[in-house]
Amino acid sequence: GAGIQADIKTFQAFGVFGTSAVTAVTAQNTVGVTAVHLIPLDVVRTQITTVVRDLSPSAVKSGMFGTSELVETVADAIQEHSLTPYVLDPVMVASSGDRLLDEDAVEAIIRRLLPKATLVTPNLEEARILTSLPISGEEGQRESARQLVHMGARAALVKGGHGSGTQVVDILWDGSDEYLWRHPRIETRNTHGTGCTLSAAITAGLSRGDQLVSAVEDALAFVEQAILRAPNLGRGHGPLSHFPIPDTEDHP
Repeated sequence: GAGIQADIKTFQAFGVFGTSAVTAVTAQNTVGVTAVHLIPLDVVRTQITTVVRDLSPSAVKSGMFGTSELVETVADAIQEHSLTPYVLDPVMVASSGDRLLDEDAVEAIIRRLLPKATLVTPNLEEARILTSLPISGEEGQRESARQLVHMGARAALVKGGHGSGTQVVDILWDGSDEYLWRHPRIETRNTHGTGCTLSAAITAGLSRGDQLVSAVEDALAFVEQAILRAPNLGRGHGPLSHFPIPDTEDHP
C-alpha cells in the first residue's frame, strides 16, 4: 500500500509507464514495519543507471532512503544523469509511526537533495524536521514552505493531513506565488501510503508535461478519491484505492 508498490499503481492510474530503483526492502503491513533490508549502494546506483540509459525518464521522484549513504548515492545519480523534474518526498516515518530514516540522513537530504528538487512534499512533521521550525497552523505551513524554497528547493508543498481541525490545508509556494487548497478532513483509518501516492501522482503529471500547479491539484484530487474509495483492508492503517478515478461523464 505504500512505497514503490503505491508509486507504480499510481503511475498506472495516470496512464504513464513507471520504472523503479529499489533502495530498501521492507516487511510491513497495515499495522507496522517489522524489518528493513537496505539494498547495497552499488546495486542502487546500477539500477538507476540501467533504467536511465535505456528509458530516459521524463520525471523522477524519490521516497525512502534509510541512510545518509543512500541519499548521497541517489543524489550523485540525479546529478550525473541530470534527472529533472525531480519530486522529493522526504519519507521519514511510516503511517504506523515506525522510523524509516536515520538521523544523520536528514542533513544529507537538506544538503544534497533539496537543491535538486523541483518540488519537495513534506507533511507537517517532516517539514518541522527539515526546517527546525515549530509549524503551527496555516502561518506555520506558509513559513516552512518559504523556508524550504530558501534552502534550495524550487517549490515546496507542505501538506496538512497530519494536522487537526475539520479541514485539511495544503500550501504550495513556488518562490513567487502561493497556492492553497482546502478539503474537508476525511475521518478514516485508511491512510497508508498517502504521501507516496501524492508525490507519485504529481510526478506522473509532470512527466506528461503538466504545469506544477495543475499536477499538484490533480494529485490532491486523486488522493482524496483514493481515500474515499479505500478497500478497508487490514487491522491498522489501511491502503488506498489506486484504481483510476471513474469517469462520470456520459459517453455515446
